[in-house]
Amino acid sequence: MPQRIFITGYGIISSIGHNSGENLSSLLQSRPGLGRIRHVDTLLKDELLVGEVSCTHDELISLAGIDAADGYSRNALLGIIAAREAFAHGGLDKHHDLKTGLISATTVGGMDRSERYYLDFLSNNSRNAYIDSYDCADSTEKIARLLGIHDFVTTISTACSSAANAIMLGARMIRSGRLDRVLAGGCESLTKFHLNGFNALKILDKEPCKPFDQHRAGINLGEGAAYLVLESESGLAVTGNTPICELAGWGNACEAFHQTASSPDGIGAYLAMNAALSMSGLEPAAIDYVNAHGTGTDNNDVSEGRALERLFSKNMPRVSSTKPFTGHTTSCAGSIEAILSVLCLEHQVIWPNLNFKEQMHELSFSPVEELLTTIPVNVVMSNSFGFGGNDTSLIFRKVNNNNDTSSPAPLLLRE
Repeated sequence: MPQRIFITGYGIISSIGHNSGENLSSLLQSRPGLGRIRHVDTLLKDELLVGEVSCTHDELISLAGIDAADGYSRNALLGIIAAREAFAHGGLDKHHDLKTGLISATTVGGMDRSERYYLDFLSNNSRNAYIDSYDCADSTEKIARLLGIHDFVTTISTACSSAANAIMLGARMIRSGRLDRVLAGGCESLTKFHLNGFNALKILDKEPCKPFDQHRAGINLGEGAAYLVLESESGLAVTGNTPICELAGWGNACEAFHQTASSPDGIGAYLAMNAALSMSGLEPAAIDYVNAHGTGTDNNDVSEGRALERLFSKNMPRVSSTKPFTGHTTSCAGSIEAILSVLCLEHQVIWPNLNFKEQMHELSFSPVEELLTTIPVNVVMSNSFGFGGNDTSLIFRKVNNNNDTSSPAPLLLRE
């Protein structure tokens, strides 16, 4: 019988808070973190709204607790801050006999520093530490070294599904017996490359984004980092940790419809969600809430919406996108939104889809418009869909900490 996998810790930094408590407070007050660009020197800074972490580079160094910060990109610092919170929350500093891994996701790596110092490097061969930090694995290696994780360390880069795939890989490593516990998630900082690239695609909204709205106009980019501690059922017997919830299912599909666009019928999204449901052993009606990918683009919201309608039919759960709070944090969106989904189970709430006004003509449902606090939330699905059609869905389930962790695992229908 396959091991059940539990979440026993998490850490997050985003535009709505520098830790999990601040993020929760902003969500409960429906306070978004979108604003003008302050920390990237770009011609677009007065045109676009972004979900930018409020700290300067030096302030992030202080929050990260780094003494010698030469060579640390903004991306790495964000990752260290969130990873350290999760590391402490999940008690990963104890029980060193357990096999522990780090799986971290990013796509821009240390590009914020290399963009700034590349010309200087070419002219006088200086700033080598920042040029070397360009590599995507640099932030992962720095986090692993600072936290003393060495049993397994790797980096995932699959665009906007990266962090969700890091969580999925961590779960599979535990299920296969290679690891007992995993720190999984991702980090991403805003860069000129980010901003210019998405601007060239003409999918950025200059106003606060409005996913699943008839008049949606695109994405607000964001930055941040988030990590979850995944622990095996047998590991709980050693650590004595109290599980926050269970990672009950996961699914990934790659429809390869287009380099950047999703298919009109949402086949990749449907396959990923259906696979996650099959693994969990749950029926569609068991899902209480879907934290949708919900980017606010014309293409994504039609594609994902149709996939949701196909999967749930008349049993449509409550749906919302939390990107109007944090912005679209691209490679770390999967772990940021996974934590926001876990918070729903912990605090029995459902987050509103901010800025929504008019139902899309193509869809039969509308997203949640207000914070819901009176509805039982037992199972949450979190969707993360990336360029190239790499789509991932995660399912988190509430546990009864009196006896639930000893109940049998659901039938593993698909791996």
